[in-house]
Amino acid sequence: MKRTLAQLAGLALTLAVLTLAGCNQRAAPPPALEVAQLFPTPRDVPAFTLTRSDGKPLTNADWKGRYTLVFMGYTHCPDICPTTLLTMHRMWAELKKAGVTDRVAVEFITVDPKRDTPKRLAEYVHGFDPAFAGATGSEAQLEKLSKALLLPFKIVPGAHGDYSVDHSATVAIIGPDAREIGVFMPPLHAAPMVVDLQRMVAWKP
Repeated sequence: MKRTLAQLAGLALTLAVLTLAGCNQRAAPPPALEVAQLFPTPRDVPAFTLTRSDGKPLTNADWKGRYTLVFMGYTHCPDICPTTLLTMHRMWAELKKAGVTDRVAVEFITVDPKRDTPKRLAEYVHGFDPAFAGATGSEAQLEKLSKALLLPFKIVPGAHGDYSVDHSATVAIIGPDAREIGVFMPPLHAAPMVVDLQRMVAWKP
């Protein structure tokens, strides 16, 4: 997978954080975090409707009441997706030991609906952890959501009609009010992510 888009996405997120630095501050100061980057002002997420791998709809309302980690990729990804999901599986195991998994969710949204059927998506995501959810939608829906979350992707044509997908390696952090409050940027490591999520859960119980 090409690294250019991922690098540009990381730069865009950094600039967004810096640009928002002069905006209104939170009423309650955020906790000190190890690796998560929180936006000074949460980003609204436009209304959307995707389809989960089990056929049920996924909307903004499903992101309310807990912290949701959103990663956008595809099941044919040779490196970033399996590495990221494996890291989040390790993270999830530690969160389970800490007893906070009822306040956190992991969503894998495929940006390759042409090849990622509901069956394939479910098998792929649950292969990393049964607690993880998979979802997808139309190209227009996916593009709209990816732009809103600052998680860009691009279809890269290959030989003989084949293609790959260049996409961000960043994980979006959705807060309990269903707005994007920050990101986990690569390289990702389970231990500090666990610490940060525990602190965020305690910050907004």
